[in-house]
Amino acid sequence: MRTTRGLYLGMAAAGIAVLLAACAAGLSTSPPADSGISIGDKDLGGVVASAQGPEAGVWVIAETTDLPTKFTKIVVTDDRGRYVMPDLPKATFSVWVRGYGLVDSPKVRTAPGKIVNLQAVPAPNATAAAQYYPPIYWYSMLKIPAKSEFPVGPVKSQPEWLNHIKTTGCMSCHALGTLGTRTMPKDFAHFKSSSEAWGRRIASGQAMTQMINVLNRLEPQRALALFGDWTDRVAAGELPFDKPSRPQGVERNIVLTLWDWSTPTGYMHDLISTDRRKPTINANGKLYGAPEESTDFFPVLDPNTHTATQIKHPVRDPKTPSSKANPMAPSPYWGPEPIWDSQTSIHNQMMDEKGRVWMAARVRPPANPDFCKKGSDHPSAKVFPLASSSRHISMYDPASGKFTLISTCFPTHHLIFAEDANQTLWVSSGVSGPGAFGWLNRKMYEETGDEVKSQGWSPFILDTNGNGKRDAYVEPNQPADPAKDTRVAANLYSAAVNPIDGSVWGTQLGYPGRVVRIAPGSDPTHTALTEVFEPPFPGYGPRGGDLGRDGVYWASLASGHLGKFERGKCKVRNGPAATGKHCPEGWTLYPFPGPQFRDVPDSGSAEASYYTWVDQHNTFGLGENVPIATGNMSDSYFALVNGKFVTLRVPYPMGFFAKWGEGRIDNPDTGWKGRALWATSSNRTVFHSEGGKENRPKVVKFQLRPDPLAR
Repeated sequence: MRTTRGLYLGMAAAGIAVLLAACAAGLSTSPPADSGISIGDKDLGGVVASAQGPEAGVWVIAETTDLPTKFTKIVVTDDRGRYVMPDLPKATFSVWVRGYGLVDSPKVRTAPGKIVNLQAVPAPNATAAAQYYPPIYWYSMLKIPAKSEFPVGPVKSQPEWLNHIKTTGCMSCHALGTLGTRTMPKDFAHFKSSSEAWGRRIASGQAMTQMINVLNRLEPQRALALFGDWTDRVAAGELPFDKPSRPQGVERNIVLTLWDWSTPTGYMHDLISTDRRKPTINANGKLYGAPEESTDFFPVLDPNTHTATQIKHPVRDPKTPSSKANPMAPSPYWGPEPIWDSQTSIHNQMMDEKGRVWMAARVRPPANPDFCKKGSDHPSAKVFPLASSSRHISMYDPASGKFTLISTCFPTHHLIFAEDANQTLWVSSGVSGPGAFGWLNRKMYEETGDEVKSQGWSPFILDTNGNGKRDAYVEPNQPADPAKDTRVAANLYSAAVNPIDGSVWGTQLGYPGRVVRIAPGSDPTHTALTEVFEPPFPGYGPRGGDLGRDGVYWASLASGHLGKFERGKCKVRNGPAATGKHCPEGWTLYPFPGPQFRDVPDSGSAEASYYTWVDQHNTFGLGENVPIATGNMSDSYFALVNGKFVTLRVPYPMGFFAKWGEGRIDNPDTGWKGRALWATSSNRTVFHSEGGKENRPKVVKFQLRPDPLAR
């Protein structure tokens, strides 16, 4: 088995080159008269240059541990190598330069209010330069079975194989191509081959079952051999066949602010900062994280005081299972001890108009109470009884510090508030589930406290007889009946509400996957009708999606596309033909930035975007109804503006991996400073990111200023 010795020697050589090439940064309190740089006592500014001249489109990073939690700010240089870093707190900072084609410059210690001219260090060789590339450039080196080889095991086609290893498999939890994944841990060096080492690797830690299940969807030995070949080639010195570009245009106007929160063994699925229906709610307020299977302590960040705290989420029943019991093999990072211990499994959060935090959270064991089951007089149970629910609903009120725990018959995954009189909270069930979607009539619940009467659910019914209303239906495994409707065995993944007509949208995972639309009707238990739409090839594998206020639906696709779906263009919406493939005319596919796998001839990229959030209210500054997709393999978000992508990259620490994002307006009268996009790093293996075991999840604030020198 090959080792990573050559790679690390190359990195060591790069480090020596930095030391040899570096010269002292220039510090002063005033800029050169002709620089055009203006700073205040809370800012840093200066010029970045190398032996080749000014360095445009590189990042200047300032970091401090003087505050209650680690704080980092990052800006980009303009076309003359100039930078201005605004609004730093009072502290001593380490400042350095990072950029493609460079290696990190020596860190300079300084404080706000100074001009700091920095000397960039060109990479001494291609190996050193490549260590700063986003994961996609490394992962696209993975060899993919050719189309002519399929079927491979149970997988019928190359796109289906890719779907399994991308957003419905490996890359839904962490990026592949980071240093921690493209190299093999030294603990596995004793295996005879890298294929065997990979077989042991995926058994590590408490996600073992999930990883093995993904592998079993493929031809396991073939897949392990391909991954082993990949890491062998990296260890032997093979480099990516493509390279990233430096930020251009509006990308140079991005200001990033990062805070540490939670712990090195925790990970965040999502965060919440405001009510997405009215993003001025909770202005300048605290942010709340969703740690899923890692811990019951959800983090709270106060960005004003730079303070990160934690609150323990309770359960109703102490017998609620914990992720600590998940089977595992010892981790090469953490050894044999489980690092996750969560009964609540907080997955997704939404904030209401009062600033309260609603969560998809487990509050009891999975077996449902009798009112959910067959024989109950609950209206929804009469239609579609449910035996179990793996996750429920909770609400935390920051004003009182109290929790409300709501036991639901239906499982919860993503939440979304409707803009209706009942303040309906719609939920999805996630990757798997009972084939039903649920809701909470929040108005009724808050008036009565009755969790039984206030909740409801329904199966997914297609109007296959085409009469525009819900009728008796056949089951998924029964022959079609032209006089009846049809139940589909679907599970809603993401959740969004169309503000125009109140319809509920989401996705159904799988291959080729589908976008799902639900028209609730006046009595959703009995009137809800479903429509399903498959993306046309080369698109496939929708994961997370969202709606603009114009009613257009956007979805991240495993094919490496952002999918735009306009239902208004559909020639057919119901009837016997409306079973998924009936509206290709409604779709537009936009290939994500980044390289495609070399062995894949189809459009798209190796990108595996997890979720797309639509900025309905121009909270970030790129415009209303702009879709912003997670660039999970690219340390980035991708915002589609006028048909072209703007890359919002987080260059430090490498390994940024988001599953959600949202915008908040803190002050609409202060221009760019009062608007921001908020995210949290959501990599399940935080220790794969730059910083290793000492790394912690980050809160990231993205701001868009009018130019790179604005303050």
